[in-house]
Amino acid sequence: MHLLIRRRDLDFLLYEWLDVAALCHHARFAQHDRTTFDAVIDAAETLAEEEFASHAAELDANEPTFDGERVHLIPAVKKALDAYIEGGFLGAAFDEADGGLQLPYTVGQTVNALFSAANIGTAGYPFLTGAAANLLKVVGSEAQQARYMRPMIAGRFFGTMCLSEPQAGSSLGDIRTRAIPQDDGSYRIKGSKMWISGGEHELAENIVHMVLARIDGAPAGTKGISLFVVPRSHVGDDGSVGARNDVRLVGLNHKMGYRGTVNTVLSFGDNDACVGHLVGEAGQGLAGMFHMMNEARIGVGMGAAVLGYTGYLHALDYARGRPQGRKAGSAPSDPPVPIIEHTDVRRMLLAQKAYCEGALALCLYCARLVDRQATSDDAEDRDQLGLLLDILTPIAKAWPSEYGLEANKLAIQVLGGYGYTREYPVERFYRDNRLNPIHEGTNGIQAIDLLGRKVTMRQGAALKLLLRTIGETAERASTRPALQAYAKQLAEAIETVASTTRRVMERVATPEAYLANASAYLDMLGHVVIAWIWLEQALAADEATASGDRDRAFYAGKRQAAQYFFHRELPQIAQWARIVADGEASALEMQDAWF
Repeated sequence: MHLLIRRRDLDFLLYEWLDVAALCHHARFAQHDRTTFDAVIDAAETLAEEEFASHAAELDANEPTFDGERVHLIPAVKKALDAYIEGGFLGAAFDEADGGLQLPYTVGQTVNALFSAANIGTAGYPFLTGAAANLLKVVGSEAQQARYMRPMIAGRFFGTMCLSEPQAGSSLGDIRTRAIPQDDGSYRIKGSKMWISGGEHELAENIVHMVLARIDGAPAGTKGISLFVVPRSHVGDDGSVGARNDVRLVGLNHKMGYRGTVNTVLSFGDNDACVGHLVGEAGQGLAGMFHMMNEARIGVGMGAAVLGYTGYLHALDYARGRPQGRKAGSAPSDPPVPIIEHTDVRRMLLAQKAYCEGALALCLYCARLVDRQATSDDAEDRDQLGLLLDILTPIAKAWPSEYGLEANKLAIQVLGGYGYTREYPVERFYRDNRLNPIHEGTNGIQAIDLLGRKVTMRQGAALKLLLRTIGETAERASTRPALQAYAKQLAEAIETVASTTRRVMERVATPEAYLANASAYLDMLGHVVIAWIWLEQALAADEATASGDRDRAFYAGKRQAAQYFFHRELPQIAQWARIVADGEASALEMQDAWF
């Protein structure tokens, strides 16, 4: 039994629910079919098991070190990444013209999910590289794409995202890194960046840093921020790697999880010789970087989902093979039963299944929206798909980060005392996943983004579209006897969100008061979205069962997880809705001295 992600579940999500094979009818993916998709996923699963999962524990125990001159990682990391690059996985979703395989983004995300489940530390390097390459594809010049993007897709160069600074953290409007214009059109970059994953290593010929900085004379705040490409080593016109740029590793950060992804403090321009090149327009750096950040946010959500998922499968495997205790009413002389026979263990396993399979499905749904945008010829349709993706992004980042972690906690609980030992991997999954509520904008920042920007933009168009889309699912489910109760419950939840949103818009006078309960709003809407995703899966399972499909145990498991979520999780939105609608003010009114 593979313990990364259940392949039967991937097949269900991709082909029975999202109908990814239908993308092959579009010119962009006409050279592919399900056979090629399956072959790529099969190869990824094998490589993830054999080369990534095989060294995950060793990498966790032997995190990167810096000797003052270079960063050292265990050899298995480069071996695995070389095999990953050789397999073409880094370029899976990129255009053939740029050296990629031109697979649907949904298939590419499925591949990434397998590697993240196997070893999130090693998978972090190509994850960041792909996001940086995508950024250059959208806002970089043709020359920058040729010089930096295509070598990243080929795996010659790796990439990073350099936003935070020691004094600013997530407050990007306060960054101090300078960009000083030069006569030749380049810039001299001067400043320092903190928490830079993949910032220094010997895994590739070069590292391409995507750096936010403020051009001298630019206004304060986010409007004065520009985006620059800053290579660790200069790149010649012929693509050759030359002398080192003025980028220095100051030191490493040591985290409780993600230990295999080297995390750095970098200094730019100590010798006033750090060369950077403007990407896009001056003053539009944050907008450009958001192309990378939004992809990274959904990627973080996916990583959180699959860390929870692999923890669930490990806990399930343990529960089936661990005899302990007897069922209620048994005689003392009866043999012990596997702990999966105990109801509370089944409760914990079912909760994990509901969280992780729901979160994975949400992330793949978001990826399918990207593919729908890429294949739509209708500008209005693309706009609507973009709106839906916009409002789902903070949820797709934050909800899996919160509940994937909760699943990991429950996995440890299933294993009991063994769960806390390094002899079993579930404690490592928990430590790795604990970063994700912080990664790429904390969950609190996602909540503020959701309520403060996404819900209000274009007079609430994105929220209206989301609730209408969820309502269409509820309407379809209302015609199926087994799902009518869930359809009614989801329709009521939609109205709860709508009425709560109206109340908070009408009642709140100041931005601080408006955002004081943003996290509760995210909890509320996040649970409604996952309930919708579960009803979508239940519909697909119901249709498959009605058609006589023989895989009844699998579909019964889907329906039972949906039942769990609707019975035990969705009712919680009532409390969150009250907090938001009433403007519960305990945190807002709390004063520093009272702590």
